[in-house]
Amino acid sequence: MSGLPTWGRRGALLAGAAGVVVAGAAVGLAAERYAVGRSFRGDDPEADEPFGEIRGTVVPVTTTDGVALHVEVDGPKPSARKAPPVTVVFCHGLALNLDSWHYQRRDLADLAEDGARLVFWDQRGHGRSGRGSAEHATIDQLGEDLSSVLTATAPKGPVVLVGHSMGGMTIMALADQQPELFGDRVIAVALISTSPGRLAEVSFGAPAAAVRVLRRAAPRALMALNRRPALVRGSRSLGADIEFVLTKRYSFGTDVPPSLVRFVSRMHDAVPLDVLGELFPAFDAHDKLEALGVLNGVDTLILGGERDLMTPADHSRAMVEQVPGAELVILPEAGHLVMLEHHDVVTDHLRELIERAVRHRRASSA
Repeated sequence: MSGLPTWGRRGALLAGAAGVVVAGAAVGLAAERYAVGRSFRGDDPEADEPFGEIRGTVVPVTTTDGVALHVEVDGPKPSARKAPPVTVVFCHGLALNLDSWHYQRRDLADLAEDGARLVFWDQRGHGRSGRGSAEHATIDQLGEDLSSVLTATAPKGPVVLVGHSMGGMTIMALADQQPELFGDRVIAVALISTSPGRLAEVSFGAPAAAVRVLRRAAPRALMALNRRPALVRGSRSLGADIEFVLTKRYSFGTDVPPSLVRFVSRMHDAVPLDVLGELFPAFDAHDKLEALGVLNGVDTLILGGERDLMTPADHSRAMVEQVPGAELVILPEAGHLVMLEHHDVVTDHLRELIERAVRHRRASSA
């Protein structure tokens, strides 16, 4: 291996480590293929669900470093005379986009009809948003991006922030940067399947040695693959079954409808690989445990899945130790994309959080 060029050595190491991870994930692949085939042949309860088709009013937002963000708002137009009763801002996770909140957007539409504003936005490099330079691919920059979204969509009135995975880390970054917002403007926070740090210790359900190699080699590998789209397309077409199995394994904890898995795969595939490569180191550097203290006194929901391989449930429990008054909900049969897998439960908890926070604000104002 020492005779290989730099990329050759990295590629070989990555391929070996990835092989271990994929092999571990695909143990019993024949049985999985049978189950997948059976799912495709049977009834799909979500086959007619219009994933990714709900659209709202587009609000132009430009970040501090000049990136154009795609932001959509459901609800009444802002008024100079009257603030909405609440603005709820949804922040999505890595390799997803604002459509990952499909069910919550659908089922909380009545709040917008009653005067609230629901804000959904694509993080930089994701969905319809623009890209920034590699040096701005940090969690702290995402926190600044969220601040720009708030300035444009919620200049006044109470705000509830909802974040999944990387979106939750984005909220933590904002709390670290602008703690004065929390308790005054930001009256409630929901942190879903996310982490305050120590992500370098997460094994993703794979052998630790393989994960260490992947962490070192993945950023360069993703950027190199992005320059060879034909190779990526070919591998995806050859490994459609494996892609389905891996998406299902790392996104969900139960047997979800195949149309939902395909929806997630489409969101994953739409994110350029070099965007993921640039962001990858930011997760190992992420450490916002101390910033969570800002949420004391703010209505807070911390929700995760016991079968989450990406941001394990223990990370949710660690966050509650920093915010003792927070509501902790761990769903026993849920994976990382809990807001899609158990959307009804998540939506119910979000509705309760929003309504409770608005009641508290009105009571304190009275």
